[in-house]
Amino acid sequence: MFPLKDDIPSRHFPVVNLWLIIVNILCFVYQSSLGPELEGFIITHGFVPVRFAAEQAGNVSSLGSYLPIFSAMFLHGGLLHLFSNLWMLWVFGYNVEGRMGHGRYLLFYLLCGVAAALAQFWANPQAQVPMIGASGAIAGVLGAYFLLYPRARILTFIPVFILFYLVEIPAYFFIGVWFLMQFLQGAAQQAAVGVAEGGVAWWAHVGGFVAGVCLLYFFKRSPGEKSRQVLL
Repeated sequence: MFPLKDDIPSRHFPVVNLWLIIVNILCFVYQSSLGPELEGFIITHGFVPVRFAAEQAGNVSSLGSYLPIFSAMFLHGGLLHLFSNLWMLWVFGYNVEGRMGHGRYLLFYLLCGVAAALAQFWANPQAQVPMIGASGAIAGVLGAYFLLYPRARILTFIPVFILFYLVEIPAYFFIGVWFLMQFLQGAAQQAAVGVAEGGVAWWAHVGGFVAGVCLLYFFKRSPGEKSRQVLL
């Protein structure tokens, strides 16, 4: 299933959501210009669980040891990775930003990304492969959308062999199925013996989603609250 759009008109221009998309694209353009230096750049600025664990265990943690948690949110492994993440952010993020306000939404997004990285760290603290991508933070946006607009209709592209269908699916069903798939894949990966590192950070998606559900209470504004009252 691939979402195309929802049926909830936004009353506010999604300034932060748009800038998050632009910054991710600019970071990817910069990555693509590095050539043979790209691998070292990803190792340095991606979130590497085993490195983070060593820094905490050795009591050598500093501000620099936490920065990769944030920088990793803006790095991607390829065009398909970038496009799929940013499309999901565009479809679901603009109405969540409208309910939170610009400043709150930015902080919410970053906190969900932190929670996603820590969830993946919990799942596999010995992983040596850098974790990169915005999907953990975006999972938090999906968690908020799931509670804010459960009955919204999501126009969804569904390919079946050589045919494809456009179907409107309730948001609670679309996001619920998405979350269930992340959880099951994460559980299967956790239970596997000798599984190769790399691939999809399923527990980051689960952790980001749960964080979004839990943090929404503190970040959403009441329906009657004026936009100027929600800026940080």
